[in-house]
Amino acid sequence: MRKKIKTALISVSDKKNLKPVLNILKMNKIKIISSGGTYKEIKRLKFKCLEVSEFTNSPEILEGRVKTLHPKIHAGILNEREKKSHLKDLKKNNFEDIDLVIVNFYPFEKTLKKTRNHKKILEKIDVGGPTMVRSAAKNYKDVTIITSSDQYEELIRELKKFRGSTSLNFREKLSRIAFSETAYYDSVISSYFNKKTNTIFPSKKIFHANLIEQLRYGENPHQQSAIYSNSSNINLKQIHGKQLSYNNYNDIFSALTISKSLPKGKGTVIVKHSNPCGVSAKKDHLESYKSALCCDPISAFGGIISCNFKITRNLAAELNKLFLEVVVANGFDSSAMKILKAKKNLRLIDGTNYTSGEHLKFVSFNQGIMLQSEDLNLFSSKNFKIVSKRKPTPKQLKDLIFAFNICRYVKSNAIVLASNETTVGIGSGQPSRLDSCQIAINKMKKFNLQNDNLVAASDAFFPFVDGIEKLIQSGVRAVVQPAGSIKDKEIINFANETNTVLLFSKTRHFKH
Repeated sequence: MRKKIKTALISVSDKKNLKPVLNILKMNKIKIISSGGTYKEIKRLKFKCLEVSEFTNSPEILEGRVKTLHPKIHAGILNEREKKSHLKDLKKNNFEDIDLVIVNFYPFEKTLKKTRNHKKILEKIDVGGPTMVRSAAKNYKDVTIITSSDQYEELIRELKKFRGSTSLNFREKLSRIAFSETAYYDSVISSYFNKKTNTIFPSKKIFHANLIEQLRYGENPHQQSAIYSNSSNINLKQIHGKQLSYNNYNDIFSALTISKSLPKGKGTVIVKHSNPCGVSAKKDHLESYKSALCCDPISAFGGIISCNFKITRNLAAELNKLFLEVVVANGFDSSAMKILKAKKNLRLIDGTNYTSGEHLKFVSFNQGIMLQSEDLNLFSSKNFKIVSKRKPTPKQLKDLIFAFNICRYVKSNAIVLASNETTVGIGSGQPSRLDSCQIAINKMKKFNLQNDNLVAASDAFFPFVDGIEKLIQSGVRAVVQPAGSIKDKEIINFANETNTVLLFSKTRHFKH
């Protein structure tokens, strides 16, 4: 069902690319109504336009806060053209149809990035715009609603194709988009007020996000997937390789979260199935990569590498020896790019601007969503208590903090063995902490990484002595674990009996 457009109302904050639209409206002899800055812009472009205050015979008041909130405007938009009672009301009040509404909102989201002044932020909450959009979207059977300059070209094609009319399918699609726009806009405002009042878990939680990319498929080919962000991007720049998959993104975020927790400009992280299989924070970048790879070179095959530094030629040459899905770094120099681009499918990602932030993490299931704050606090010696008689050397303390930091990013139950700020064995995802200990030890022995400077970290307390006993028997000289077990005293006594350094963390770090 096509609808002829006779009158259009235009009120836009984003005034770019108006001229082509005004041209097509003029060609089809469509009357234009506008107000404020949009009216001035239309007149500047030398098109005929009727000001809203003249159309309604009611002046703008409250410094422009009330302009389009008028019965003549909303009756013109909302009336059902085929309904006799509506036609009667319009005739009685000398109102007329408004068939096309072109509106975009005050830039509230951009304002939040520019200022913290609450009064200025309040003034950028659009009232009239969303009200008109909702009215037009509700009455899409008769009215066309345009909410973005990105839709102008499609509108122009539609008006050309149907000689000043629009099709029902077109109007319905734009209505769907319009309701998403108003919902998104209100969600941003709601989030702002929740943040301002420090309300983390309100009785009604609204999420807003922009589609970044529709992925080829989800975890498996029969699953659909897309990635969204509550910003306009995710601060990752793909500079080479084939399209990223759901699993790629999952691993990238895991790897970046770990690498960004390491000292600035240091650290190589290798991830497989969202679990680290090798991490090193050695200062020399090439040595850092080689050390991380040694932890588990078999699992690293087909994995993802995140470097907390810029990749240069020598490291690129080493990376090229291994089959990898993705390489993430704080940039690539030109010689490194030339080497790595030789593999056409290898994804190269610039993660320089990526930050973990303090956002809530959520997990969805069926009709429910669980929210929690991220586990991102940086560790220092203040976060730990030495509970053994033997005190750690400065080097041991550094390695213990490193191991415990990595441990919180390993699926529970998690055990990390480390030496010289490098993982040498990782046991993850086991129902039994004892099994995780054994896996970490087996990995270390398999790749001949056992040495005299071993430390171990556990993401939660040891419920029995058997776990720490197994670690000490494998050569571990220092252990860090969260406190909280009824067996803590037994664990401390065993550490003292074996002359082992033991630290208790003040916090637990499960990752499920």
